[in-house]
Amino acid sequence: MQQVKGVVARAKGQPVTVETINIPDPGPGEAVVKVQACGVCHTDLHYREGGINDDFPFLLGHEAAGVVESLGEGVTDLAVGDFVVLNWRAVCGSCRACKRGEPWYCFATHNATQKMTLADGTELSPALGIGSFAEKTLVAAGQCTRVDPTARAAAVGLLGCGVMAGLGAAINTGNVTRGKSVAVIGCGGVGMAAIAGSVLAGASTIVAVDIDDAKLEWATRMGATATVNSTQADPVEAIQAATDGHGADVVIDAVGRPETWKQAFYARDLAGTVVLVGVPTPDMKIPEIPLIDVFGRGGALKSSWYGDCLPSRDFPMLVDLYQQGRLDLDAFVTEEIALDEVEAAFTKMHEGSVLRSVVVFS
Repeated sequence: MQQVKGVVARAKGQPVTVETINIPDPGPGEAVVKVQACGVCHTDLHYREGGINDDFPFLLGHEAAGVVESLGEGVTDLAVGDFVVLNWRAVCGSCRACKRGEPWYCFATHNATQKMTLADGTELSPALGIGSFAEKTLVAAGQCTRVDPTARAAAVGLLGCGVMAGLGAAINTGNVTRGKSVAVIGCGGVGMAAIAGSVLAGASTIVAVDIDDAKLEWATRMGATATVNSTQADPVEAIQAATDGHGADVVIDAVGRPETWKQAFYARDLAGTVVLVGVPTPDMKIPEIPLIDVFGRGGALKSSWYGDCLPSRDFPMLVDLYQQGRLDLDAFVTEEIALDEVEAAFTKMHEGSVLRSVVVFS
């Protein structure tokens, strides 16, 4: 066992603190990773606010890249010293989805068996099974995906959650291909990544929708061909106007509210696709829509969980595209911060003044 510093949320709504964390030696199928960088994601704030569950205290952080420091028994596809991006979907290889050749839908993903603890032995709940606002963390070996070791950790670590969710919502779930039209509702980190994914896939028209003009400016820099401030114009009408009156082939809801989902439903073309990647709260309901409209418009209504990604397939490919200059992951890194600045980063997130603050370890 070793001790490191990590960011802990002890109680609902309370400011996070930097505390001493006990990291067990890796057991069978586990790995200890020395974290180099970890993005501050809205999901971490959800944990702090009790919006995920009430299993306090939480060890926050989950968008991370680092170097494998030690391995437990039975791990054969990693080596000490490997540069890895962490993921929260270590696939099992034996469930129904894995056996039918769709491991990105794995129904039995897993995390490390052992628990990290506070110095007094109190067990910690790691955010998304990772807990990487820490100098080191313990994960299941399957949560480590080896990528190009020369890549910038602060950028590629963001594939661990939000950026992958948005890229995957466009490329994997929405099946955006060359020449298709896309609309993205909500231009936070996930929505911005959906725009980047649509550009990467060759979309001809990309309409960005938000209520914040600054975010719409970011969206334009990311590759959006048209923008809509939905406080000033009806987004459905604006998306239709930007697509020759038809509606977009793919509409991605990166907000996850009933009203934005309904906008996405009506802003798509006939036989178009709606992708829900924004995370709703448990009390939200699908808005009332005439069933004849569901039938008459055809197409597909999909949800995208982690961008329907398979880390072993997608992470190395996307890092290679980043290294080639074809995917600008650096654009998502607004600032690099220290471990004790996470609470301030949550405030900036609320203000909408950052895409991602990234904790960088020396």
